[in-house]
Amino acid sequence: MAWLTLISTVGVVLATTFGYIVKATFDHRRKINMLRKQGIAKGWSWVFGHLLVLQKYLDGIPPDAAVAFAMRDLSKEFADTELFLMDFWPVYPALYTCFGPEAVHEICVKYNLPKTEQASKFMHPVAGGPSLLTMNGNEWKYWRSLFNPGFSSGAMLDNVPHIVDSVLVFRQKLFDRVGKGIFSLDEMTTRLTMEIILKVSLDDDSNYQQSDHVLATALGRIIACHSFWNPFILINPLRPIIQKYNGRIMDKYIRAELDKRFQEAKLDGSPTNSTGGSTSNKSVIALALKAYFKEHTDRDIQKQDKIDPTFAQYATSQIRVFLFAGNDTTASMMVYVYHRLSKHPKWLSKLRQEHDEVFGNVSGNAADLIKENPSLLNKCPLTLAVIKETMRLHAPAGTMRWGTPGTTITDLQGNAQPLDDTVGANILHQALHLNPRVWPRADDFLPERFLVGPEDPLYPVEAAYRPFEAGPRNCIGQTLVWNELKVAVILTCRELEIKDAYADFDAKREREMGLFAKVKRRLFGGPIRTLQGDRAYQSDSGGLHPVDGYPCYVSRVEES
Repeated sequence: MAWLTLISTVGVVLATTFGYIVKATFDHRRKINMLRKQGIAKGWSWVFGHLLVLQKYLDGIPPDAAVAFAMRDLSKEFADTELFLMDFWPVYPALYTCFGPEAVHEICVKYNLPKTEQASKFMHPVAGGPSLLTMNGNEWKYWRSLFNPGFSSGAMLDNVPHIVDSVLVFRQKLFDRVGKGIFSLDEMTTRLTMEIILKVSLDDDSNYQQSDHVLATALGRIIACHSFWNPFILINPLRPIIQKYNGRIMDKYIRAELDKRFQEAKLDGSPTNSTGGSTSNKSVIALALKAYFKEHTDRDIQKQDKIDPTFAQYATSQIRVFLFAGNDTTASMMVYVYHRLSKHPKWLSKLRQEHDEVFGNVSGNAADLIKENPSLLNKCPLTLAVIKETMRLHAPAGTMRWGTPGTTITDLQGNAQPLDDTVGANILHQALHLNPRVWPRADDFLPERFLVGPEDPLYPVEAAYRPFEAGPRNCIGQTLVWNELKVAVILTCRELEIKDAYADFDAKREREMGLFAKVKRRLFGGPIRTLQGDRAYQSDSGGLHPVDGYPCYVSRVEES
């Protein structure tokens, strides 16, 4: 009888669960069906939503390319509205895909809609808790205000000498690779940018370009098990265990650094008047602590044995996100700057001439000059234009926002589309940055877009350029990224040339291919290997990195 009771109970639970799923699915699909009748959800079905529509476009890009590029190709069907609905439920909530600057401005600036709960879930393994990427409302405003001082223009100029020192190591490692065959540029830039962000955020002299570091290793393991889309990664049963274990390693290390900075403040007697490390330490976390104590002058820090646990928990999550974003985006964009310069030698020549004019024609002097006067970085408009155009063509990320009751957004035809609390918005930067309506010759590499005046047709529409988002939720670390990229280009491109080695890399892989793989390819054909004619397309590996790590050769200029 006990077994019968157990079976009956389990049956009721399963039936109830199944009934709930059926009802939730029906309610969701019914709402989308109403929107479909308005013509903004083409190809939708009651059973699959838009999954089959997306699959059609996934079949047209390399299998390891980021999903965003399938969405970019799909967006061409909606040039008349620059806005369309995609229903991937229950994998994702229903989202309007937006790639028109007017609608994007409404979402991100006019309404400043909140970040989605889905984004918070996906970022949790990386951040370990609430972060500036996913917070909303007053919580976001408070924590943003605490970390703003560490990323201010002044603080970033103070950190330029550290950037120069790290780039000089990177430069030497490139020289060491001359004549030694293929290597991964993405791996080298990742080590460079991680070394820099560790110094900037934690004042950690990691020497990561020469040896491993516990934080970088733990974060790398988390990212290796992280994906926004790949089902093979998401269903891995070991994924949450690996991520949680390595997250604890990161938390322990960062918390120890926080405690160290807190004790420094106590010894000084005041975090704003240091005779020890506080004034000389301009790291992000030191300045955040300073801002935190300034807001809480009613607290006597001399009587506190430990740092406030709430602050420590939240600050640790922010640092984890800074390490991820400050390393990932910058490393991949640095690769693409070199890639674009190798494909456009005229612009490489222009940059060399600019650097000669600003720093003199002895390239070795540039590092000392930048250290002495970091503002010289602002005297290189051609360099900045090349970087900006690279980031337009290789957008590093996108963003998602969630609707609020009664909110509507306007498509290109002037129709108001409901963006309530059951539908979100996906700002597809990959399509926005190549939107031919607002970007003349959108597919061409034209850095002069960022050098001309408003009267020129090439002059960018402000809301259409968003490599670091825009408006109230713009990226807090963008000044650091600009400085890193400028310093790297200035200190390397006059003496070295980097060219991709995909042809030789693919030939080597072909030679090493097993018999089964060769037979399979002969019967079914090989995978697509280019995206818009470029072999160095962006793959989804935590962030949008160049596929296969960007295999390349480096040579001295006089040998080219």
